[in-house]
Amino acid sequence: MNDFIYGTAWKDERTAPLTELAIRTGFRAIDTANQRKHYFEAGVGEALAAVYAAGIVTRADLFLQTKFTYRQGQDGRLPYDPAAALRVQVAQSMASSLEHLGSGYVDSYVLHGPASGFGWSDDDREVWEAMVKERGAGRARVLGVSNVSLQQLEEMPATPAFVQNRCYARFGWDRQVRRFCQDRGIVYQGFSLLTANRAVLQHSIITGIAARESATPAQVIFRFARAVGILPLTGTSDPEHMRQDLASTGVEISSDEVQAIESMGSCGAAWQAARRLSTGAEPPG
Repeated sequence: MNDFIYGTAWKDERTAPLTELAIRTGFRAIDTANQRKHYFEAGVGEALAAVYAAGIVTRADLFLQTKFTYRQGQDGRLPYDPAAALRVQVAQSMASSLEHLGSGYVDSYVLHGPASGFGWSDDDREVWEAMVKERGAGRARVLGVSNVSLQQLEEMPATPAFVQNRCYARFGWDRQVRRFCQDRGIVYQGFSLLTANRAVLQHSIITGIAARESATPAQVIFRFARAVGILPLTGTSDPEHMRQDLASTGVEISSDEVQAIESMGSCGAAWQAARRLSTGAEPPG
């Protein structure tokens, strides 16, 4: 897996051409879900077939990640029998995903959010055990969980390989969950880094770094994300933005700038520290 994951949510019939474009541009990690409400997983499979046929990549060159989504997160286009036991739904969803993607396995199989917002439930335990069986059968290399709270992670019976969460600057870029992941060797995947933080993109620190580095504010955010241990997702449909996102690894930011950006969601002293960095003023006493 390279420094970026290309996210395929909310693209519907554009999924195939955009995913193909992303791979041709240089993305080698693709995120999808067997949730027709927000994803078109079969469209990802169409793109994969096209790039394989064109000799752009082979299956071994790619990191493919998909998800199992509970019934409450789906619409009427279900990848499983809703009357079946959860463990059966997991197996049916996986079989459907592999057919969509034209692959015998996925690199990462993710629980697309626990059953509720309160703790790790019996349903989550059943689903996770079924996902472990999929991994044991070789249909998934590793397992992960998304849209998860710190409490739920603490209650999980096993350590996931990946955690994928929406990342808000105003909530400290999900700092507590990131710290939990760092302490346990879990890779933290951050999504909505731009769309959830539009005001941050206009902050003087971000725009100042961008001007100095001849970069875009988006590139600065993605470079910051890597600096604090976030593996970023991008779902851009713009070809130039795809190239810019991949090139963001070349943006230089200092440790002080990283600290200031990480503090942007906090109040008082943290915001003052950010302002001091942007103006060059020294802190009092």
